[in-house]
Amino acid sequence: MEQTLKIKLFPLLLKLTITAIIIFIVTFIQIYWAMGSLSERSSSSCLDCSFSYDGYLMSFISSILLSIVFRFLSFLKNSYSIIFLQLLFLISIWFFWNYSIFVDRESSWSTFLFTEELLHTLTLSFLPISILSIITVFTLHYILKKYESK
Repeated sequence: MEQTLKIKLFPLLLKLTITAIIIFIVTFIQIYWAMGSLSERSSSSCLDCSFSYDGYLMSFISSILLSIVFRFLSFLKNSYSIIFLQLLFLISIWFFWNYSIFVDRESSWSTFLFTEELLHTLTLSFLPISILSIITVFTLHYILKKYESK
C-alpha cells in the first residue's frame, strides 16, 4: 500500500513542479515584456518595492495557483476543452496582473477612467499575452505528454 502511494505520488509532484516552474518563468517574462515600460515608475502602494519584486511575487502566486488549476483540468477527457480552459485561465490571470501593475504604477498617479485603464492595459498586453500563453500551454502539453510516455 505504501509503495503504491509513493509510485503514484512522485509523478504527480513532478508534474506539478514542472508546471509551476514553467509558469513561473513565463509569467515573469510576460510581466517584463508587457509592463516593462513602467518599471522605472514608482509604485503607489509600496514606494520601496521594485518592479522585479512585484513581478517575482506575481509569478510565484501564479505558478502555485495555475499549476493546481491545470492539474484539476487534466482530469477532463476532451483535450480541446483542457487547452481552451488553460488558455482562458492563463490569459485572465496575466491580464489581471498587468492591469494591477498599470493601476499601481501609472494610473494611480494621474486621472484615468476605468475603460481607459483597460484599454491601455490591453494595448500593452495583447501581443505578449497572446504569444506567451499559446507557447506556454503547448509547451506544457508537449513536456507532460513526453513525460507520460516514459
